[in-house]
Amino acid sequence: MPTVNAIAAPSATDPLKAVTITRRDPGPRDVVIDLEFCGVCHSDIHTVRGDWGPVPYPLVVGHEMAGRVASVGSAVTAFSVGDRVGVGTMVDSCRECDNCRDGLEQYCLTGNIQAYNSIDRDGTVTQGGYSALVVVDEFFVLRIPEALPLEAAGPLLCAGITTWSPMRHWNVGPGSRVAVLGLGGLGHMAVKFAVALGADVTVLSQSLRKQDDGLRLGARAFRATSDPQTFADLANTFDLIVNTVSAPVDVDAFLRLLRRNGTLVNVGAPAEPLSLQALSLIVGRRSFAGSATGGIAETQQMLEFCAEHGVLPDVELVSPDDINEAYERVLASDVRYRFVLDVRSLRPADA
Repeated sequence: MPTVNAIAAPSATDPLKAVTITRRDPGPRDVVIDLEFCGVCHSDIHTVRGDWGPVPYPLVVGHEMAGRVASVGSAVTAFSVGDRVGVGTMVDSCRECDNCRDGLEQYCLTGNIQAYNSIDRDGTVTQGGYSALVVVDEFFVLRIPEALPLEAAGPLLCAGITTWSPMRHWNVGPGSRVAVLGLGGLGHMAVKFAVALGADVTVLSQSLRKQDDGLRLGARAFRATSDPQTFADLANTFDLIVNTVSAPVDVDAFLRLLRRNGTLVNVGAPAEPLSLQALSLIVGRRSFAGSATGGIAETQQMLEFCAEHGVLPDVELVSPDDINEAYERVLASDVRYRFVLDVRSLRPADA
């Protein structure tokens, strides 16, 4: 079993630290990937702090991985050594249920295997991309187009696909009126995608602090949710509101901003429960929905779209030595707009 350098959370409260972990022995259909970069997602922080349930510490998180193929199993047909590849939030699923057969592995009815904190096929706990190497079934490996820099590609595999998938599901395009709630790692990608798809985009943020950024990214308008006038002015305006915030919000207030048949879709996952009044849905035949990441085929299509249209996340590289500071900055909303961990330094000197 390969021994790999990594950065792990030893507990819910202790700082992340350098460790070594073992990866499973590669099988015939496995791809071994030398990782170069891994995005730092708010989900990583929620997980290591136990916000979403028990965690088997020590745990290596990270599900926005980008690197190059180091070796392939004897039955692998899609990839070769040296290929630029990525791995997102999933590393396996049953592949037999209705959802998997429809290419929606993220909704696997038996539960997909996540990149970290899941029970893998061999009974071990999956460990994520804050590491030098990963072993993944070829079906769940994504090809990164040459036009996409590796350091920017990783965040597309969570922040990107998580906002792309609902826009495709709700048919965002020219003439659509879209609001993006929150301008962070997910939110800035939502703005970029909606603009690239031809929609009229408004950013809704607690304050106007990031207004210049929102307009630079292509939004037509930027409104502060702390101002009651915002809700008066924008009532019955939007076809789709993408809520990227990982904290509780006033769901009823935002539902009232939807046009008839409009949808408020949650892609942020706050630890606390949300509540709403049924009348907020009934009046105007509005919908409140949720959306996870995308399936493997949809994610590959998104990568090709990004390469063709030049859609990239705004990233800031950080070293493994700075990961704990990066976590604090994420929690303080002090990143524009995605930290990416440079994991190349985790490789042995002779690698």
